[in-house]
Amino acid sequence: MAALRRRNPPVPGAPDEFALIAELFAPLSASYPGALSLTDDAALMDVPSGRQLVLTMDSMVAGVHFFADDPPDLIARKLIRVNLSDLAAKGAQPFAIMLSAAFPHATDGVWLRRFAQGLAEDCRTFAIALIGGDTVATPGPLTLTLTAFGQVPQGRALLRSGAVAGDQIWLSGSLGDSALGLVARQGGLPHLSTSCRDHLIARYLLPEPRVTIGPGLIGLAHAGMDVSDGLIQDVGHMARQSGLAAEIRVDLLPLSPPAQTTLAADNSCLATILGGGDDYEVLFTAPQSEAGAIQRLAAHTGIALTVIGTMGAGQGVRVVDRDGNAVAVAHKGWRHFTDAGEEQWSG
Repeated sequence: MAALRRRNPPVPGAPDEFALIAELFAPLSASYPGALSLTDDAALMDVPSGRQLVLTMDSMVAGVHFFADDPPDLIARKLIRVNLSDLAAKGAQPFAIMLSAAFPHATDGVWLRRFAQGLAEDCRTFAIALIGGDTVATPGPLTLTLTAFGQVPQGRALLRSGAVAGDQIWLSGSLGDSALGLVARQGGLPHLSTSCRDHLIARYLLPEPRVTIGPGLIGLAHAGMDVSDGLIQDVGHMARQSGLAAEIRVDLLPLSPPAQTTLAADNSCLATILGGGDDYEVLFTAPQSEAGAIQRLAAHTGIALTVIGTMGAGQGVRVVDRDGNAVAVAHKGWRHFTDAGEEQWSG
């Protein structure tokens, strides 16, 4: 496996690279023999018969995906969780991760230890192992990339392209908390109580990947993905890849009490809820005949699963109220390089 290595010249006073690997990162590989204790140039991976690997990779950059002064343990845990969310949406069970980190030259041992503690906590929480990666020093900003590995039964992964006309569109958990939490973190939403503000900011800092939901959807759902770039944009991806249209009912959207309070005080927050992203909830479609089984899965996991719309013939995404009237959506979702919409939108 690729040992975690600093490829830039050593920085005077910086922690010793190999000592840090041995102290902070190698213990996170102990449960996975193929990691070779992070002492070799590659990891070894066996795939059980009848199973298929699911791989995903996400990057997070200081000032783009998180604030540079966020707690280092929460940065590490969010990095893991946004990747596990992708695996959950495919119906995959996670088992390993690889980390590539570009740490600014000024990063000290205290920060690194807190970061490693966050990695360790979520490795325990989700029963995963760190099996390799790489580290470099950089002038900045802090840039982190994580690859996550999961397994599904052969040929059973939930793809964006699997939706069928007539499917119900489902969403796990609640929508909009993280995007509203970012606004609150930036000093907005002054009307919120302290408890509401704390709830929303916590959801922004530490998402909950629905790893218990995803595998349970195998055999029930036709298509799946997670909501990371905004509900309307992500529904649009699923509709486009499936060759269908989607209709979303705003009155059916699952909102937490703090999000409901925020929306009641300022209806313009609907755009943030629909397009802000960072929800990391599972978005999936399934035939109406599976609704009972899906609700039993919700009861078993303790995670709410809510019908928010339907798939049908056509193209694009239509957002409507309870009476079927079109609802204008000012912000469809997040794009890194352009604001131009790839999908066709109506409403």
